[in-house]
Amino acid sequence: MKSPPRQRPDESGLAGRLLVLPGPRRRRGRRHPFVSVLLAAACAVLAGARSYAAIGQWARSAPQHTLARLGVHTSGALVVRVAPSAAAVRRIITLTCPGGVADLLGADPSGTDSLAVDGKAAGGSRRRAGPAAHLLAAMTGTGRTVTQLRVPDKTNEITCFAALLEPFGLTGVTVTADALHTQCARARWLVEDKGAHYLLVVKANQPGLHEQVRSLPWSEVTARRCDREGSHGRKETRVTRVPTVTGLGLDFPYAVQAARILRHRTEAASGKVTRQTVY
Repeated sequence: MKSPPRQRPDESGLAGRLLVLPGPRRRRGRRHPFVSVLLAAACAVLAGARSYAAIGQWARSAPQHTLARLGVHTSGALVVRVAPSAAAVRRIITLTCPGGVADLLGADPSGTDSLAVDGKAAGGSRRRAGPAAHLLAAMTGTGRTVTQLRVPDKTNEITCFAALLEPFGLTGVTVTADALHTQCARARWLVEDKGAHYLLVVKANQPGLHEQVRSLPWSEVTARRCDREGSHGRKETRVTRVPTVTGLGLDFPYAVQAARILRHRTEAASGKVTRQTVY
């Protein structure tokens, strides 16, 4: 499946935007309208469904007037609305281009404070013929997905970063990403072409920059922040230090500030303590 043209979604409504997507099924053997299946899945997720089985259960329990508004097909002489099964929902969503769906339904990042870019493998997408689908996504600081696209199997996230954010206005937005995207060309593109700021992780893929940041006098930094939280059977403490001066002379395009995060993680079951330093 190819994504529809990557452009900002219009205001024609959810159903109207979904109609732009090309249906992934052949004409023969169709039972449920393509858009109605996606609408039913969206409503089920909004109602709290977190799996395909839960989506199918929500659809089976939905009243007839709700199914009618979703455009679910009718069956029999009594014109009863028959909801799509969990298997049908899973099959259609898996076949539908994930980047296209996100482009049509994603939030507009203009005016937001921050935009996080990260990639993950899509659960349940692995097939015998190939690896799992790897998706690169952008999300606002308030937790709203802006867009996502599938990374081609023989490439990596670096080649898709600009294509992911190109359709959007990012003036004044701080874009965050992991160390894979800490590239000079990427920083110049964000600042010069998109008018954005960036916050990037520095690791060994930029050895010279990593050594410069690591050599800063962190022990003398007085501006710090401590955060503590617990989840997934572990407790984590993060201490963030930021120099109170700018213009650190870092050899990286438009870099004016640095930060160090010292993380202490304690496993509740074993009591094991791990320490990690992130720049």
